[in-house]
Amino acid sequence: MAGHYSKTFPSKILLCLLKNEIMLSIIRETPPHVFGVRATGQVTAEDLKSVLLPGLEVLTTQYGEIYYLLVLETPVENFTAGAWFQDMIAGLKHFTKWKKAAVVTDEKTVEKFTDAFGYVAPGEFKGFPLALLDDAIDWLNVKS
Repeated sequence: MAGHYSKTFPSKILLCLLKNEIMLSIIRETPPHVFGVRATGQVTAEDLKSVLLPGLEVLTTQYGEIYYLLVLETPVENFTAGAWFQDMIAGLKHFTKWKKAAVVTDEKTVEKFTDAFGYVAPGEFKGFPLALLDDAIDWLNVKS
């Protein structure tokens, strides 16, 4: 189950990941229907274009819905304006496909915003502290 995305990602993306040029990396220890990424350092539009967007495409092609895990190990200020724009595009492009999204962070403001976002967006959105990463994965593992 783990690593199921490596077979579907273009080799260019995997090469960038191996060279640590991307600050958004795939989390492979997730159930097959969950796409997870870890954000570290400064996250750019290119990171989202080369990791997040293709991952969501693979997920929607394989499963027709999105169960998403974001582990945020960098302050939100480290996301460039271009990264936020690409994030918005990803959200809108797959607007009706979102089933569950967990944002795991020690930034309480982000965690609360994620919880509140669930009231206006389709699907369920929930924030978790970093210490509860396993709980977030367990929550995503239960299909809604």
